[in-house]
Amino acid sequence: MQHAVNLWPLLGVAVIIVGFALRAHPVLVVIAACAVTGIAAAMPVDQLLATLGAAFIKTRNLPLILLLPIAAIGLLERHGLREHAQASIARIRSATTGRLLIVYLAIRELSAAFGLTSIGGHPNMVRPLIAPMAEGAAEVRYPNVPQEMRYRIRAMAAATDNVGLFFGEDIFVAFGAIVLMQTILHGEGLDVDPLHMALWGIPTAICAFIIHSWRLYRLDAQIARSAK
Repeated sequence: MQHAVNLWPLLGVAVIIVGFALRAHPVLVVIAACAVTGIAAAMPVDQLLATLGAAFIKTRNLPLILLLPIAAIGLLERHGLREHAQASIARIRSATTGRLLIVYLAIRELSAAFGLTSIGGHPNMVRPLIAPMAEGAAEVRYPNVPQEMRYRIRAMAAATDNVGLFFGEDIFVAFGAIVLMQTILHGEGLDVDPLHMALWGIPTAICAFIIHSWRLYRLDAQIARSAK
């Protein structure tokens, strides 16, 4: 006998979407979403508060773990990390913005393929190192790079990190998405080896590398035209 599934608890997802769209405080949005989900699921108030308290205790050290690296990077930037990165890349005459980002794309994708997803990232690698080095490589060849192109260089540096991570981690056999797909397919009666699924991610990763590398190659020409 089939039982009807209560879909009202999904209202919590709508609360999160609306709250972030309105740019409300993230903590208040999460608490409101939890309250709405609990009420929709007919959860007693004392049980709802106990669940929120238990979740808070389990994750109370998480902000410290996230903030410590950001504080360290901020301290390094204050003492000239970005300037040193730009000066270092300026010494390499053959370096261009596109070539630098292609090398970073290869490193990011290969490291993610082996499960090393923490190597890289926007706050701890792109902003303090990769983006300044990409701008420095452009300044060596074209000292009068316009501000609009500088923003584009920074955006391409962030996009390079995203592409390398997204398509590289699909090759890692213990990646959460692969495990999730394997579990769903197993529930539908299809036994698929996770290693086989990871291997099928290799052609996609190669195509992503080629396509984005071509975009980065074109970026050098765009910088040259903008500096004229």
